[in-house]
Parts: sequence; structure tokens; C-alpha cells
Amino acid sequence: MNVLELSEQEIGRRESLQQLREMGINPYPAAEFPTNAFSTEIVESFQDDAEPREVSIAGRMMGRRVMGKASFVELQDSKGRIQVYITRDDLCPGDDKELYNTVFKKLLDIGDFIGIKGFVFRTQTGEISVHCKELTLLSKALKPLPIVKYKDGVAYDKFDDPELRYRQRYVDLVVNEGVKDTFLKRATIIRTMRRILDEAGYTEVDTPILQSIAGGASARPFITHFNALNQDMYMRIATELYLKRLIVGGFEGVYEMGKNFRNEGMDKTHNPEFTCMELYVSYKDLLWGMDFTEKMLEEICTAVNGKPEVEIDGNIISFKAPFRRLPILDAIKEKTGFDCDGKSEDEIRAFCLSKGMDVDETMGKGKLIDELFGEFCEGTFIQPTFITDYPVEMSPLTKMHRSKPGLTERFELMVNGKELANAYSELNDPIDQEERFIEQMKLADKGDDEAMIIDHDFLRALQYGMPPTFGIGIGIDRLVMLMTGKFAIGEVMLFPQMKPEKKIPQSSVAEWAEIGVPEDIVPVLRKAGFNLITNIKDEKPQGLQQKIGEIFKKYKLDLPKPSVDEVAKWISLTPDPSPKGEGSK
Repeated sequence: MNVLELSEQEIGRRESLQQLREMGINPYPAAEFPTNAFSTEIVESFQDDAEPREVSIAGRMMGRRVMGKASFVELQDSKGRIQVYITRDDLCPGDDKELYNTVFKKLLDIGDFIGIKGFVFRTQTGEISVHCKELTLLSKALKPLPIVKYKDGVAYDKFDDPELRYRQRYVDLVVNEGVKDTFLKRATIIRTMRRILDEAGYTEVDTPILQSIAGGASARPFITHFNALNQDMYMRIATELYLKRLIVGGFEGVYEMGKNFRNEGMDKTHNPEFTCMELYVSYKDLLWGMDFTEKMLEEICTAVNGKPEVEIDGNIISFKAPFRRLPILDAIKEKTGFDCDGKSEDEIRAFCLSKGMDVDETMGKGKLIDELFGEFCEGTFIQPTFITDYPVEMSPLTKMHRSKPGLTERFELMVNGKELANAYSELNDPIDQEERFIEQMKLADKGDDEAMIIDHDFLRALQYGMPPTFGIGIGIDRLVMLMTGKFAIGEVMLFPQMKPEKKIPQSSVAEWAEIGVPEDIVPVLRKAGFNLITNIKDEKPQGLQQKIGEIFKKYKLDLPKPSVDEVAKWISLTPDPSPKGEGSK
């Protein structure tokens, strides 16, 4: 890396790195550093009247106060932080004090990983600390961390820009309190759900992510190409159809927690790559499914928060069973006064248009009802509510309602104004299923790019017989948002999908060469703030040469300094700025 691409702090850290190596200290040792304690456990178990406890701990140095022959370090490990007390004579009991005076005081930096061996004690100010007897450098950090300072409970110099936090999650986890806790809670949610499903006797399985048909949901897929077969493939949009094949094959109950991919928009509640749990259980129906779901969510909430409640935006959301149950057409009538029951596609479209909704001729009856519910109803359900009895046009994989013609045995669970789960009494009539697939293809012909494609192998599987089955899909990311009180999906995904990182437009080395600038001078000009060749157009030759000279001096560059005449020639050959600006190359 060119030294001109580094900040002063980064240069200083690399100089310290070199000095450490010259002293015979490996800044990245390979050997294990055995530890026997964590910061939080040390503090919790300390007893003033007990024998001093010998500990070996390791972590990142997050603070340092040097006071002559004694110093304090704030060490951050995977559990929390603890103070370390270091004295020169304890660390260097012999005549050689270099480890303290040079290595610790001058060559170590905030962010470095160190290992500490010593004993636990309480300082005169009452803080439980570790008295250091041995110090080992475990890893040298070459970039400085943004240090968040706290005073009277208020944070200063925050690393709080969401885009930067998501893009550099590794920094976010280190410097921002509470971020790691969110992902520990996520792990608890997944672990608890998996335990509940395992204890119920259901089998966790893995199904293909690359699929020849994008089935199991109405969504736009990502398309890739399988070179070995010379065949286009789809990233899966759902696990449903493969899991149902396993029910046909004789599994009592199967579930999968895995990634799905949908080539759709990104916003605060949607990411194109997301985690979903799908469960299918033989001989069960929708009514059993609602009971099972609400009990599972109540147990998960209690495991995460210690109670079956969570506060989001001032609302106390209770996951205490039972949840409210409301048919979708009743919900629409309740919120709009319009009764969709018995209405034709044209009548529903006309009502949508009268409400100023953006609908068109490609939308069938089911899509129109879905749009109505999304526009007027979905965001109003704060407490957990099962929305039931969806029209058949909205549910191509769902069994017909046992007592209500034209409706299906399906529910969506709404919480805090968003869908959390989608569930069916699964359709197991192969003839009915094929007819519904055909209807979906008609929607595709009308221009609906989210309509399902016929999966002939799945139809063949159904023809061998599938028992009555309940199926449900729960979005894990949205569940974590609810259980942790977060408003953006990026807060609960370690590495959410991001737009390409913006880069400062720069003229290429070849473009600089066209006006006579040597290749090794290009980084100098960029460091001085001239990223495009047109940036030097209005510079005075002597002034530009002086700026180049200042960079040479500051960074101790051993390069031939261009003359004023050479600089003047560069400026004279510089083209006028393009009206549209120059591109980044």
C-alpha cells in the first residue's frame, strides 16, 4: 500500500509495527494464549476476603492511562470490559524496563489485542481490576478505532451512521454498546425455536438453494447460470415444495432454517437475502397451527426478554397466548367499509381506483385484495393477530376452506403492522393443485412476474399421496426485530445487503500521463486533493509545485521534485472540464 493512502495515525502504527519486529517481538504470534476467565465473570465472582485469584485474560485494549511508573488499561473481551493495573517494576522485575517504557507506553495502541496474566484485586477507588504480572502482544491493529466517549451517560464522537455501521459491522460491534447483545439475542431466538421444534419430534433438513424452478412463493427470483449443465438456475425463493416432498416420503414433520433470496426492493423491513424457518407437520391443520405458533412465540419471547412482552416504539406488544383471529375480508371491511365478499375482479379494481391506488389490468382478484389489505389494514395490527380465510386467488398452494366456498385455510400473523408468519392447511389434492398452477401461469401471461411456475415434479410427488399437512413460514429477521425492539432489518442482520460503496471520482494514471505527469507523482497530487486532471486547471505553477513539495517533505518521499516549468506544462495541457464531469476510472 502506498504510504500516501494512509492517515498519519496509520503511518505511526506501521512504524510501531516495524520497531516491534526489530526488537524481536512478533506482533502476530501463532502460539495459543490460554485464558481461564472473562471480564464479567471476574467481577461477578470477586470476594474481598478470598485469596487473590490468578487469572489469564485476553482482549482488545480500549483505553490507557499512563501515570509514570504505573498505568491503567481498559481491556475488552468477548463478554465485556475490565480494568487492568500495570506497573513498570511488576512487568519488568529486572534491570531491563523496555517492555514497559518502550513497548507498552510507546508501541502499543488502542485497538491492539493483548494477553494479561495476573491476579484480581480491588483498587482504592473500589474498582475490581486485574493486577498485571505478564503482558503479551497478540495482534497489532493498523487502523485506529473510532473511540466513543461517554460522560454522564451521554455518548460523544459516535460511530452511528447506519450505512457505515452496516458496511463496517466489525467496527460497529467493537465500539457501540448493545450491538453484540442484539445478535446474541438473535442466537437465543434461533436456538430456542430449534429446541421447541426438536422436542416436538420434528426433523431439521437441508434442501437445495439452487433450483431449476423458483417455486413455493410468489416472488421475483435471482437467476444464475450453471455452466456444467449449461442451464439457467434460480436462487430459491422458498423451501416449501422440497419440504412437502419429504412429507410425501414419510417424514412426520420437517423444518428448515435457511436463506431465501428474492430479487425485489430493499427497505427498512426487506432485504433480498433473508433467513426463514419453514415447518411442515403431517396430520395437522390450520387450527392446530395457530395454537402451536402462539405458544412457540410466547416461549421465545420469554427466553429472550424474561417475559412474554416487548416494548417497541412505546407500544407494549404481548406474545401471551391466545392471539386475536380475524378473517381477511372482515379486516378489509372493518378498515374501509367495502365488502369484497362476492365481488368480481372488476368491482374490486374499481374500488381500488376510487381510493387512488396504483393498480392495473395485470392484477387478478387475489392481487387486488392483497393490495387493499396492504394499503388499509396491515399497518394497523400492532398486537399479534392471525389474519385468516384468504381467497383462493391469493393462495395457490392452500387447501380450500372446509366450510366457506371460495376461501382457503390460510393465516398470516401480523405483529406491529408487519407480516411475521404465513401458514396453510396444505393443499394435497394433485388435480386441484395442477389447476391452480395453470391459473398462476395465466397471471404470468398477463405480466405478473411474481406468479408461480408449474413444478411438474412436485405435482408428480403429490400424485403419490401426501397426508393432511400443516405448513408455516416465519421470517427470522423480522422475528428478531420484534423481539429486540429494532425498527430496521439492517440492525438484526450482521451483514445486510448494501449498495456499492461510493468512491471519489479519480482520473486514471494513463489520463495523468497524457498531460505529462509521471506515474509516481499521481498519488502525490491525489493526496494534495487533485483527484481529476481538470482540478489543476486553475492552479498557479509555483503554487502547485509548492503543494507537491509539502507532501514530499511531510511523508519523507525520496522522489525527484518536478520543476516549475514541468508543472506549468501539465497545467497548459490540461483539458477544459467536461460539462457532464469526468468519470471515475
